[in-house]
Amino acid sequence: MSTILEMRSITKEFPGVKALSDVTLTVEQGEIHAICGENGAGKSTLMKVLSGVYPHGTYDGEIVFDGASAEFGSISDSEEQGIVIIHQELALVPYLSVAENIFLGNETRGRLGLIDWNNANHRAAALMERVGLHENPTAPIGQLGVGKQQLIEIAKALSKKVRLLILDEPTAALNDTDSEHLLELLRALRGEGITCIIISHKLNEIEEIADRTTIIRDGQTIETIDMSAEDATQDRIIRGMVGRDLEHRYPERASVLGDEVLRVEDWNVDHPTQAGRQVITDASFNVRAGEVVGIAGLMGAGRTELAMSIFGRSYGRNIRGKIFKDGKEIQARTVAEAIKHHIAYATEDRKHYGLNLIDDIRHNISAAGLRQLAPGGWVNSNEELRVAEDYRASLNIKTPSVVVDVGKLSGGNQQKVVLSKWLYTDPDVLILDEPTRGIDVGAKYEIYTIINKMVAAGKAVVVISSELPELLGICDRVYTLAFGRITGELPVADATQERLMELMTLERDQPLPTNGTAS
Repeated sequence: MSTILEMRSITKEFPGVKALSDVTLTVEQGEIHAICGENGAGKSTLMKVLSGVYPHGTYDGEIVFDGASAEFGSISDSEEQGIVIIHQELALVPYLSVAENIFLGNETRGRLGLIDWNNANHRAAALMERVGLHENPTAPIGQLGVGKQQLIEIAKALSKKVRLLILDEPTAALNDTDSEHLLELLRALRGEGITCIIISHKLNEIEEIADRTTIIRDGQTIETIDMSAEDATQDRIIRGMVGRDLEHRYPERASVLGDEVLRVEDWNVDHPTQAGRQVITDASFNVRAGEVVGIAGLMGAGRTELAMSIFGRSYGRNIRGKIFKDGKEIQARTVAEAIKHHIAYATEDRKHYGLNLIDDIRHNISAAGLRQLAPGGWVNSNEELRVAEDYRASLNIKTPSVVVDVGKLSGGNQQKVVLSKWLYTDPDVLILDEPTRGIDVGAKYEIYTIINKMVAAGKAVVVISSELPELLGICDRVYTLAFGRITGELPVADATQERLMELMTLERDQPLPTNGTAS
């Protein structure tokens, strides 16, 4: 096997921050090479250096691609050599067709320089066939799910005669089925001789698919592991990433349950735009003080819709049912009313709905609790700064200042800002929707510790997660959801991934089990 890429002593600095320090990376032709590290370790920065997002001259070190020194001044330069990067935030235009997206900037032209749409659609169909999709090339990309859009990005890369494909967190937003499909595609591309670099926090996927794994910590190369070796375990990767052993992925917690804090009864929600379509049907659940309750379900089961409809009816229409807080029925018809009743919801999509990425940490933390800072109608800026600094310290938000824009933080630190925002509202019930999506194991552990501190203080926490091991590791009880129905409830002591999956895959018209397991 020959070497296709060498990155030698790469150093990249930003004002006041050394993002990469003497990083070295070697990738072999035709391998799947994983890069692991905590949020902010420098993984994405390294790939941006390689792909020309940070052009030659803005960093120190040398890149050798296919035996020749490479000095890429832009993404176009690297793509001409067959290096294509797919970022975590997909670069697709939702209102354009599949074919238009695939050839955007690389249009198929015919006579007189005009776009040959017949040829473009035909080529797009062939590329989709190659990645296992059978969509209409003229369909708007926005009508496709995230999993299919990820495959469209790969088809787009293949249209550019890719030799080295870089994928940054490709399965972070995918369900298990779509993730496995994507991994199978990467195996097929490896069989065709295409080299892949994959950045991922999902260590089980890395263990399954990678030939070698390079670990980066604090902007430095720690080691490269041959994944066929006996000691190439997840624990070894974690040790390299965080610089210490995580003996337990989930911090221990002694459950001291109090009285019921929240109860939802016979909750029904209709789709906001599709008349006659019911999204949530007769859902009932409760959570007590000092308790972490999980909600598990496949993508499309209605988990987020249930949470958002409870939180100030921020999703759906024709909502029916009752909410009880501390034993008394309440009305939470708006987000403001929900906050007034000390209910908070941290969205799964922190970048679009949870944060204002172009504003600073201070303003993001205070956004949901401004009334506390403005008793006379004017925001007390000094108090706002003090509150933000307190949360920066207590939640270990890694930033030199709270006046830094949130968009400049790593994913794990952004998630801590989201939590800070809602903790400042002093909630009795905190609903966390995918709280650890797209963050590394070290940051996950810190989030779990924050959850434990909340329930130790007598708060109630509801966690929605696609990762069943996570729910089993941090929850006291788990509800399962399928087709908008709650299909089961299991104490964690009696729950397994297999039992949860049985309940999560009940058909729409299948009778609900009476003993917590699917029949």
